[in-house]
Amino acid sequence: MSIIEKAMRGRSPQQPREELTPASSSNPPAPHALGSVIERAAVITKPEPLPVNPPKRTQRSVVLDFERLRAMGMLVPDARRSQIKEEYRHIKRPLLMNAAGKGATLAEHANLIMVTSSRPGEGKTFTACNLALSIAAERDRTVLLVDADVIKPSIAKTFGFEAGQGLVDLLIDEQLELADVLVDTNVPSLTVLPAGSTHHLSTELLASENMAKLAAEMSSRYSDRIIIFDSPPLLVTTEASVLATLAGQIAMVVEASRTHQSQVQEALALLDPNQIVGFVLNKAQRILGADYYGYGYGYQYGFNRDERDSDV
Repeated sequence: MSIIEKAMRGRSPQQPREELTPASSSNPPAPHALGSVIERAAVITKPEPLPVNPPKRTQRSVVLDFERLRAMGMLVPDARRSQIKEEYRHIKRPLLMNAAGKGATLAEHANLIMVTSSRPGEGKTFTACNLALSIAAERDRTVLLVDADVIKPSIAKTFGFEAGQGLVDLLIDEQLELADVLVDTNVPSLTVLPAGSTHHLSTELLASENMAKLAAEMSSRYSDRIIIFDSPPLLVTTEASVLATLAGQIAMVVEASRTHQSQVQEALALLDPNQIVGFVLNKAQRILGADYYGYGYGYQYGFNRDERDSDV
């Protein structure tokens, strides 16, 4: 008998075989323990579902009646060609060039444009609204139209909606935020900031540090945004000259055949002589393309202060 056979016969058949156990634990893992850990981890790391309706950036929205605006002779954002659209294409182009830093003169906050006039009734609000609508048609621009004529606000009335809270309320109530008083419109790139409540210290509010901070915030918050201020007339109130210090560009509306050059010169004297000032000549017959354009608007820089006093 070989040594191997002797060894096999010497082993008891009842002797149990040794069981192998893990060195790191005296107890084997419970069934499905690994699966439970993975399931718990999946629950912990599962992302929260996105809200179906994210919060709006404004508290209000209005629907502008385009047929009503068309009946008023205003620019309407549709596919039709019209005289007024062509006119405002000429008016807005130098303003947008300056806002982009591509104009002849560089200015700080050039995307803040103040629309004003020397006296009431020259069409500044009509011009501000149409300019805003025209710029809103640009592919890479958004527009915030601010009714800064806090003494006699008229943008909401022109567009046909109730104004509610606005600029003045934002300046006097620290609890309000800009989004609380903005009004979205059915023109996708156009937002309106109404004038808000009347206040006996309106000039002081517009000259306040809060207003300066607000203007800077509006100018820098969105790189593609143009802010248009509908300002009071320069020769009637002190608010306009205060607002002018915040604006990078001034568009002065002059009514043809009625406004005297002396009035325009007097208004210009209230502005910084180094400021970019353009003129929108309202109700003037165009020389170039007169057969097509008829009577409308023109835009130009400069003004001859040495000419004799006469109607513009």
